[in-house]
Amino acid sequence: MKIAFDVAAARLEQHLGLTPTVAGALVTLDVPVDRWHAAARIAHDAIGCLYFSWLSAIDWKEQGFEVVCRVENLESRVALMLRTKLGAGNVHCPTLTDVWKGADWMERECYDMFGVVFDGHPDLRRILLGQDWPAGHPLRKDFVDADYSPYR
Repeated sequence: MKIAFDVAAARLEQHLGLTPTVAGALVTLDVPVDRWHAAARIAHDAIGCLYFSWLSAIDWKEQGFEVVCRVENLESRVALMLRTKLGAGNVHCPTLTDVWKGADWMERECYDMFGVVFDGHPDLRRILLGQDWPAGHPLRKDFVDADYSPYR
């Protein structure tokens, strides 16, 4: 599906009532966590973002986690950045695996490294670290490895 970036932004606003920011061919949308899955479905169906590029998280300490993903309409060269803040103390986010199969391993990596739980994920388990990894998620800012003393 061919679509211009400004048309993509207008469709997001029309369907979700949220105003995206546009910088060149990158459209960025901040989405409440309860509308994360709906925004993904609209990106896929109404904008034609069939390519799931990547997903990760940001640990903002006291403010909690932010989950960010980039999806693209390769035919139109439109990229959409979806961002959602989980809030302090919340580690749950809806899965996107039923929208994009490519979200599967990236959500597992995000779970493994940050401890974000993707509700509805078909196989949420560690993917980079062994299943026998002691406690914790190494990319969290509160992670402390008791067996490693950093060089000072």
